[in-house]
Amino acid sequence: MSRLRTELVISGIGMITPAGCGSTANWRTVCAGLPTAARAAQLAGQRVDFACTVPADFDGQKVIGDHARRMARFTQFAVAAARQAVRDAGLGPGRWDAARVGVVLGTAFGGIDIWQDQADRFRDRGSRWISPLTVPLGLANMAAGAVVMDLGLHGPSLVVSTACASGTTAIGAALELVETGSCDIVLAGGAEAPINPLVAAGFDRLQALSRRTSDPAAASRPFDRDRDGFVLGEGAAMLVLERQQDALARHARPHARLLGYGAASDAHHLTDPEPDGRFAEQAVRAALRNADVSPNDVDHVHAHATSTPGGDAMEARLIRRVYPHAPPVTATKGVTGHLLGAAGALQAAVTALSLKHGLIPPTANLRSPDPDVDMDIVAGQARRATSSVAVNHSFGFGGHNAVAVLARV
Repeated sequence: MSRLRTELVISGIGMITPAGCGSTANWRTVCAGLPTAARAAQLAGQRVDFACTVPADFDGQKVIGDHARRMARFTQFAVAAARQAVRDAGLGPGRWDAARVGVVLGTAFGGIDIWQDQADRFRDRGSRWISPLTVPLGLANMAAGAVVMDLGLHGPSLVVSTACASGTTAIGAALELVETGSCDIVLAGGAEAPINPLVAAGFDRLQALSRRTSDPAAASRPFDRDRDGFVLGEGAAMLVLERQQDALARHARPHARLLGYGAASDAHHLTDPEPDGRFAEQAVRAALRNADVSPNDVDHVHAHATSTPGGDAMEARLIRRVYPHAPPVTATKGVTGHLLGAAGALQAAVTALSLKHGLIPPTANLRSPDPDVDMDIVAGQARRATSSVAVNHSFGFGGHNAVAVLARV
């Protein structure tokens, strides 16, 4: 991808996450460093019975309407977050050319709750008890489809799936849609609802989840010496991307600029990252080149940092190599858990707000920093910092690496 020729901005943000419903609630919770992990009713009886869930007061039917009954949980999150983002940007029907507005959404599991429920029905009661909406509700593309139907959009819409990098991959794809002239506005982000017994058991069998069942709130601890795995999270984050000149012409107040994007593949292992982070580094350097930014220009890094022993160690080595001036590093999964396909979009939203407010959120649960990490990690409390440029890292199973570069408006 060539360097951007136009300035893109994030003019709207919507978030439905364990940290709250709406960008204000999310920003307050991540800045306070308040972990959200707790016992989850969906996981009762499992070896790992806790997760980071969207607040119980989220009711899809109240937020979206009766047609939420024909949506998987991840789709409800996506539609609710998209509505927030559009409202935040001051856009909506009548304020845009619907044929020039697109949607790119990332997810890893799609409507896994639908497939789980219908598989249980099939096993227990037979095929006649399967819902005729099983397939359309469970398909991963239906989140993007529901967003365009809800908002009456007619531009390109698609879902991308690069595991835990999906949200950032979606931002990169959206950037290209605007940059190539295919769209004037794109809603980009990710949505995930993976908190069910099958997914939890699968990750547990991989030994990827924290087993700190005695203290769930302290289980997700990025870069901590005693980290033992990630905590499942759910939710959605959506961003409105458009040209800066268009946003300013209608007197919008953008949160941040999107300068560039880069991606690369490990070609190494199904689940483990390439140990030295060579190809994650390739993605970072590609994003910096695309943004026309030097590593020394980066003022802070939002790390992927899932709280797994190997993944965090690889990322720390990568950060030390790429950014020799040791900029501050933060990781918000200690608060929200790991939203998988929505994680990168949530990080981008938080990074945009960080640039806007001049405040870097803390890395929650960092009690005993890993001596092998050796970075300037923001911990304990949020740090005042007038950052001009920040980088958002996302890495996923299958060796997917995706990186976005953001800047203050």
